[in-house]
Amino acid sequence: MHSNGHAPNGTIEKKAREDRFQGHDYYMLDDLLHDDHLLARDAVRTWVKQEVSPIIEEYAERAECPQHLYKGLAEIGAFGPNIPAEYGGGGMDEIAYGLIMQELERGDSGIRSMASVQGSLVMYPIWKYASEEQKRKYLPKLGSGEFIGCFGLTEPDHGSNPGGMVTNIKDDGDAYILNGAKMWITNSPVADIAVVWAKDEEGKIRGMVVEKDMPGFSAPEIHGKWSLRASITGELVFEDVRVPKANVFPDIKGLRGPLSCLSKARFGIAWGAIGAAMDCYDSALRYSLEREQFGRPIGGFQLTQKKLAEMITEITKAQLLAWRLGTLANEGKVTPAQISMAKRNNVHMALEVAREARQIHGGMGITNEYPVMRHMMNLETVLTYEGTHDIHLLITGHDVTGLNAFS
Repeated sequence: MHSNGHAPNGTIEKKAREDRFQGHDYYMLDDLLHDDHLLARDAVRTWVKQEVSPIIEEYAERAECPQHLYKGLAEIGAFGPNIPAEYGGGGMDEIAYGLIMQELERGDSGIRSMASVQGSLVMYPIWKYASEEQKRKYLPKLGSGEFIGCFGLTEPDHGSNPGGMVTNIKDDGDAYILNGAKMWITNSPVADIAVVWAKDEEGKIRGMVVEKDMPGFSAPEIHGKWSLRASITGELVFEDVRVPKANVFPDIKGLRGPLSCLSKARFGIAWGAIGAAMDCYDSALRYSLEREQFGRPIGGFQLTQKKLAEMITEITKAQLLAWRLGTLANEGKVTPAQISMAKRNNVHMALEVAREARQIHGGMGITNEYPVMRHMMNLETVLTYEGTHDIHLLITGHDVTGLNAFS
């Protein structure tokens, strides 16, 4: 320090570079965030470093879900952070929700999936569409982690075309009889309840809460995944399940219900994927400064710098996209098509960053000493679920042309 108390320019520049190195905030987006955003983000970041990072490679290698983390996710407010506090949520805004998803996926996409399904696909539709009695019954227990939930929309033969579903309900006095099956359901083998979408006798899609102990309801686990290995995935099978009419959402019919839930989940994914990219970039940058070839760090070679410069550029663009998306969501102005654009762009970006990071790590990039290969495998799923990469492209195409390419 100089005697006048000011740091020399070199020291200031070095500190600025180190700050960006640590947080990857190249455009200083933290200046656009409120204190509660930063507090939520940093609390989750600390939890991930303490509870997720030390164990995640081992769980992923074993293809085992670290189920003990469900309680921790509840304790840090990751279940329904944007659901009103009176119903067991966090009462935070959409940007805080996005930042929480970002930090969880910085740890692992599967851990973020555990949380985003609980909040966006289970708590959100119950809060939005269920009766007051259902809200009081389920939401506090979901928010506290006492209940784990899952979301049943995708079927074995109907993924990108949910309107073609064959799962159905038939009227039976004070209940409906539910038959059918759902596929690729996060949390299903351990879930206490499922938010399920099925067609009624008029062909209208209805939503309902199905409880684990209802006779005829089973949730077998799916094995053999090379992606999201630390997240538990299964089916939902309904064989003459008697669902009380009180469990059916009273006022929502058609695809609008499930699609509104998917928009919430896609919003979280648009933020979450940035976290995976940040972790890959961080690992690659550190490795490039430590790994020496031809007598100097590989970070000093032009092609390595090209990769790193492009990575942080794309991450920064994705951060700006997500921040603007969050601002629009807070103002009630966001559209499903805008969310689709961000989900598609940011996940593709993260996958490209992971691939480039793997190259910088060389052969070590395929080992579990570094997180890159795990993120890359996870992101292959994230690219596909909650609307595939191509489907989101066509949603944007429909929005800008007014012409529907799906029919």
